[in-house]
Amino acid sequence: MDLLLLLLPIAAPLLAALGYALAGWRRPTAHLGTAAAAVILGGAIALAVRVTRDAPLDALGGWLHADALSAFLLLVVGAVATLACAASPGYLAAEHAHGGGSGRRYGVLVQFFLAAMCLGALAGNLGVAWIAIEATTIVTAFLVGFGHTRAAVEAAWKYTVVCSVGIALALLGIVVLYDAARHAGLSEATALNPRVLTAHAGALDPAVTRMATAFMILGFGAKAGLAPLHAWLPDAHSQAPAPVSALMSGVLLAVAFVQILRVKQIADAALGPAFARTLLLITGLATLAVAALLLLAQRDYKRMLAYSSMEHMGLIAVAAAIGTRLALAALLLHIAGHGLAKTVAFTASGHLLRAEHTTRIDQVRALAIRRPALGGVLAAAILALLGLPPFSLFASELGIARAGFAAHLGVPVTAAFLLALLAFAALARHTAGMLLGDEDPGASGGATQPVAAARLGPAAWGPLVTGLVTVAALGVTAWPVTTLLGLAAQGGR
Repeated sequence: MDLLLLLLPIAAPLLAALGYALAGWRRPTAHLGTAAAAVILGGAIALAVRVTRDAPLDALGGWLHADALSAFLLLVVGAVATLACAASPGYLAAEHAHGGGSGRRYGVLVQFFLAAMCLGALAGNLGVAWIAIEATTIVTAFLVGFGHTRAAVEAAWKYTVVCSVGIALALLGIVVLYDAARHAGLSEATALNPRVLTAHAGALDPAVTRMATAFMILGFGAKAGLAPLHAWLPDAHSQAPAPVSALMSGVLLAVAFVQILRVKQIADAALGPAFARTLLLITGLATLAVAALLLLAQRDYKRMLAYSSMEHMGLIAVAAAIGTRLALAALLLHIAGHGLAKTVAFTASGHLLRAEHTTRIDQVRALAIRRPALGGVLAAAILALLGLPPFSLFASELGIARAGFAAHLGVPVTAAFLLALLAFAALARHTAGMLLGDEDPGASGGATQPVAAARLGPAAWGPLVTGLVTVAALGVTAWPVTTLLGLAAQGGR
């Protein structure tokens, strides 16, 4: 039974991928991916109930593991995937109706992507986690270049090169840590098990562990969108199909960052909290600074959302550096809120691109008047990302600030929130211009010319409204996941 619970979230998207490969993207199979994502969400709920009531689960000799942190991350993957997959049929029908082959390819790649992320969430071994993260790089490279434009192909290559460098650094760190574990007397089967490594951290060589930690934080940080290996993120997110951008921003970054949390747990036990804290503070503040400055000068609304993802990952890195139970609980709540809100924002941006035929901010004006429903959804998603109540990011950011001052890290936390405020101002200014700016019928190439309205049915509005309602509900009360959050913030159970 335990093995089935752990394998189900990985197997469901693989079976959906097989269905797309055999039957293609047709009306009867269009929502096969949504069904697989719903199975992931259902499996995550079952795992969450199991680990909160009993104990963490292990299978296949510890290669797969589910604790409270894994279950919470899988919940986020399932929720975001369900929304993004539900939005995919409408997107594909509008943008790629010219050939069934594109639909087949899209369905197979997205489901492989989901399977890899589920494997990363449930990996009980750093080597397995590395394989899963690398698999996401391979699969999403084809999804980033799915449009076959010159910009999309360039973005795919940039994404592949930068992330390959990062994941190579992570592999180097894993190899170094494996060597330290073997010299400490751990067996081959347990030398990369995070729980075993944490329990035997006192036997690890400090200098070697320090080197391995730095490589893994830098390497996995590349996939999490953290500076300095962040350059792939705005290009990839702006060129990928809107539902794929939602998955990449909403959960891929989170799955990669959770590996950093696992590494930090080992490093704190072996070296004390100062080393990993310093690395994460530097990385988080640098990411926030880059995101805030580039948001100020941004001209493309999809790239704007990508830099917003960087800003939130910078805040998450600062929360991880604080490392207290409150900080980690706020971090995980922030991951959930950001994933859901960014899914709505990217999906809405896909509908906006279809309607306006441009991603230029200065060519999209008066949305509140011309397209009030779509403009309202986009505005609500941006308000959630800005951390305003009642959305959950307000509660999580407040929790990060409280935890930082309680841990006597007032100076770096203040710097982090000042940079976040700068990003807040830039994002608000750009969005206000799109929603409320004066319509200029004479703009060259502007989308304010008479454009046929993009008709969105219930299937298109459903994921958007559901995502917003869920983020708001988590901001009002987190009771469905309170116990799970508490256990995950303690490092599992």
